[in-house]
Amino acid sequence: MSLNYLLVFIPICLGLRVLDAGDIAVFATALLSLVPLANLLGTATEHLAHYLGETLGGLLNASLGNVPEIIVALLALSKGLNDVVKASITGSILGNLLITLGLPVILGGIGRQRQTFNSSSARLSTSILFLAVTAMVVPAAFHHSTRTMTDTETTDLSIAVAVVLLVVYALSLVFTLVTHQNLFRAKAQAETPEVPDQTGEAKKEAVWSKTKALSVLAGSTVVLAVISEALTDALEPAAAQLGMTETFAGIILLATAGNLGGIINGVGFARKDKMDLTFAISVSGATQVALLVTPILVFSSLLMGNPMDLLFTPFEIIALFLAVLIVGRVAPDGECNWFEGVMLVGVYMILAIAFFFLPA
Repeated sequence: MSLNYLLVFIPICLGLRVLDAGDIAVFATALLSLVPLANLLGTATEHLAHYLGETLGGLLNASLGNVPEIIVALLALSKGLNDVVKASITGSILGNLLITLGLPVILGGIGRQRQTFNSSSARLSTSILFLAVTAMVVPAAFHHSTRTMTDTETTDLSIAVAVVLLVVYALSLVFTLVTHQNLFRAKAQAETPEVPDQTGEAKKEAVWSKTKALSVLAGSTVVLAVISEALTDALEPAAAQLGMTETFAGIILLATAGNLGGIINGVGFARKDKMDLTFAISVSGATQVALLVTPILVFSSLLMGNPMDLLFTPFEIIALFLAVLIVGRVAPDGECNWFEGVMLVGVYMILAIAFFFLPA
């Protein structure tokens, strides 16, 4: 399913901003604009990866898969919206695990008794994710249990944890792309998208040239930065006008917009009974946010002179662990059915409602 029709919201968003048409309108159209831009970035990266070989191509996909989230978060950090950025990290992990996986499991399971996937790689991915989430919440857990840490100590602890996360991420790439490719081969070998031709028969989509792939990648990144600027400027006033906290806006709205492309792709793969690819999109996406995006944002905030710590709220800690635990219940046996997807989405809806009523 093409998302390019949503590109129309880019000029609409910019026009509304120039005309000062209201923060809610700018915020809404900016969110809608993020969806096709993130999809274009992902598509250009996949086509460019064809020229780099399996290992380098996988590294490129892993490294650039979260560019939209990073750009939006960096602009939010530059405006001092540290709490919103931390909320978006939580929301991205929750969204990837519960919605980006849950909806495809539901829709892919309709009409089927069960669907299967590589249980070994799924268990390993969830184990890596559990380690990542544990590392992320340790500073907050330590702070909330002792309440004696100074701001400097909190920052130092967050930096140390960020270093460990980056090291684990680098080693995970070595493991998945070099030393143990065979465990993840089913996940990496996504088929080239098929499109109907004029005779009604399916044919493989032609791989883009390097020039086209690089041009789309560069152009989408520039436009994404512009839209992200509009989004972060409108976020605080729009959230206030809508009666939402910044935490809810970051966890639910920003994360959902960023994950929509992954949700659509995951549903497509699940309907074709390719659950290995669905798990790769969701669980690996959440792992990259925890192991790569989070450290990048911590170090970037230091360079901006506005250090971001890893002190997540107690409820965010609970939500992250609940998400990892329930996904861990789905992954071990290598099988899933539509009702397990209902449970994942149900947990997300419960958490979303709780975050809405969570005081600012």
